[in-house]
Amino acid sequence: MVGGSRLRQIGWAMALGLVFVLFAALSFRVSAVKSDVIRAERQIIALTQENMRLETEFETRANQQQLANWNAVDFGYIAPRADQYLENERQLASLSQPVMPDAPSPIRVARADVPAEMPAMVSPLTGKPMDAEPAVKEQKAPARVVKTARADAPRASLAERLGMTAEIEATSPDFTGGARIGE
Repeated sequence: MVGGSRLRQIGWAMALGLVFVLFAALSFRVSAVKSDVIRAERQIIALTQENMRLETEFETRANQQQLANWNAVDFGYIAPRADQYLENERQLASLSQPVMPDAPSPIRVARADVPAEMPAMVSPLTGKPMDAEPAVKEQKAPARVVKTARADAPRASLAERLGMTAEIEATSPDFTGGARIGE
């Protein structure tokens, strides 16, 4: 009985080994077929793109022929020749026609006379003239600002701090006034 059991074990081991070999062969075959399918799909995509490129080329060439036919029949355009190019403005001006008596007046461009001396630059905030020389000045240490405030004095507005006067008038009952800034 021991011999029969041993033979059965060897038979099962051989059957299991055979199944494993067949499974491995089948896996390799499936992998090979899968890579063939991927390669075929890539070729299909490449051929589709090539087909689209060729169709575009064909349509372009067909349009060129149609445009050439239209040009020959309707438009009459031809490529410029070397003797058609002008060398300077005088040659261009020589091609013009004299002005007819009923022709509209030419378009004129507005132009202001430039004064001999430009006016001084004025700050839009303070109204004081700015330095005309944009020379780089020596950088000084920033001056220390000392704030003194009275307890009863309201805080100065931006216009007052810049040296401008501000007059605020109440224009609505909710006290949102309109500010007028004077110089």
